[in-house]
Amino acid sequence: MEGVFTYLGAIFGHGQMMFVAHLILVAIIIIAIAKMATKSLRAVPNGTQNVMEAYLGGAVAMGKDVIGEELARKYLPLVAAVGMFVFVSNVIGIIPGFESPTSNINVTLPLALLVFFYYNYEGIKKNGVVHYFAHFAGPVKILAPLMFPIEIVSHISRIISLSFRLFGNIKGDDLFLWVLLMLVPFIAPLPAYLLLTFSALLQTFVFMILIYVYLAGAVAIDDEHEKAPNPVVDTMGAV
Repeated sequence: MEGVFTYLGAIFGHGQMMFVAHLILVAIIIIAIAKMATKSLRAVPNGTQNVMEAYLGGAVAMGKDVIGEELARKYLPLVAAVGMFVFVSNVIGIIPGFESPTSNINVTLPLALLVFFYYNYEGIKKNGVVHYFAHFAGPVKILAPLMFPIEIVSHISRIISLSFRLFGNIKGDDLFLWVLLMLVPFIAPLPAYLLLTFSALLQTFVFMILIYVYLAGAVAIDDEHEKAPNPVVDTMGAV
């Protein structure tokens, strides 16, 4: 935020360099956590390894109910990496003197585009171009001219939804903390830190679960069609 003191802003100025510096800081923190977790791997984990194994196990459990355990493990590297980046980016903005990279649309939009192109790529790779885009027309052929453009708009809107949800919430949190620190800079903001930490966790969870949901919709087309009601069969059964 322009005009708000940050440690990196004091060095690089309040411009693109400060934004890049915070991104580099997030990358360094994530690499440091990964190094600490894998420095001395043990059968009975402790310390950072224990925390990271719990995180990865939670990510798999999250995806298991959405896409199945096998596919949840397959896509774990993407979901876990994005989740780590989003969480660390969200949390450092809670610390006075730092700014959340995810409060910038130039970060959240590329993340949303990454997810958008990846799940469509996986859907085309698994089902083929024709079969993948055919499911956009829906199970009822007569409604295909109506359903296809609606589905296209719906998928494109996911880019806006993913990017602006994260950007808007974190930007709002940063502004809330900024105003609070100006009004009551000492003891009063302490309960707000708990609320902002919960918000950072929640936004990370939402982003991760949506990746699984979008991947499930892309690679599990046949399962969707099997579960979809067949109007012809239903009518014959009723007769």
